[in-house]
Amino acid sequence: MNRTKKLWTPFFQVAHRALPSTSRFKLSNYNYNFATQIYFLDCTSSSRIQNPSLYCGLCYYFENLKFSGRSFCSESAEKASNATCWNCNEAPKAAPFLFCESCRSVQPVDHSVDYFQIFGLEKKYEIGNEKLEGKYKDWQKRIHPDLVHSKSEKEREYAAEQSGRVIEAYRTLTNPLARAIYILRLEGVEVNEEETVSEPELLMEIMEIREAVEDAADSQTLKEIQSQMQEKLIHWGNSFANAYQNQNFDEARVCIRRMTYYYRVNEEIAKKL
Repeated sequence: MNRTKKLWTPFFQVAHRALPSTSRFKLSNYNYNFATQIYFLDCTSSSRIQNPSLYCGLCYYFENLKFSGRSFCSESAEKASNATCWNCNEAPKAAPFLFCESCRSVQPVDHSVDYFQIFGLEKKYEIGNEKLEGKYKDWQKRIHPDLVHSKSEKEREYAAEQSGRVIEAYRTLTNPLARAIYILRLEGVEVNEEETVSEPELLMEIMEIREAVEDAADSQTLKEIQSQMQEKLIHWGNSFANAYQNQNFDEARVCIRRMTYYYRVNEEIAKKL
């Protein structure tokens, strides 16, 4: 009975683990938790951030992120206008305008720029992680909060928000489930986060998988199940890509629902390994 109840956990409780509003996320093969420490994958700082005030600023930023329609935004950044540099009034030499090349000042967040544009990527589900990671590191060399610690309070705030948004964009686009949900929302298609799965076939499949996980005698068995889940995630990710390309958003939501539950199984396995 308890196993059955687990399968009926509201969809939003699972999806929130992959959405940018969560504090815990996964980059590459490492788990990060903003409740305890912040790490940046960049070339300016190989370890955790050293300035506690910047840490608090970033935590405040993440706690106050809001999602509305097509973009994530913080209250202060909604007022930003990036037509020219706030510091030297020069027009941007390239887009997106996160950093002024003329005076080397970090710019306020412009939420008309989506996550794909931040990294110079075409808006599609299938993306190349190598280019994404390279561009991420390039941005952190320019806008990392540690680089502006001696500058004005205004620019320190801009750097905290701008760097935070780049991190959010990076972890969203590198997570297949979060990327799928995000790209649909860019199209104005909402995913019902409170939906519970009622498909008998899927419920039965997940129940059998859960039983296999609970009955696994060793880590090797768990890893085999995890590998199977990864294959299913790839399959449904490909199905989502096709549905999105054909603008079949109903089918795309079905794919997301499948991916969500396979993603959750992998999380359960990770706890046991």
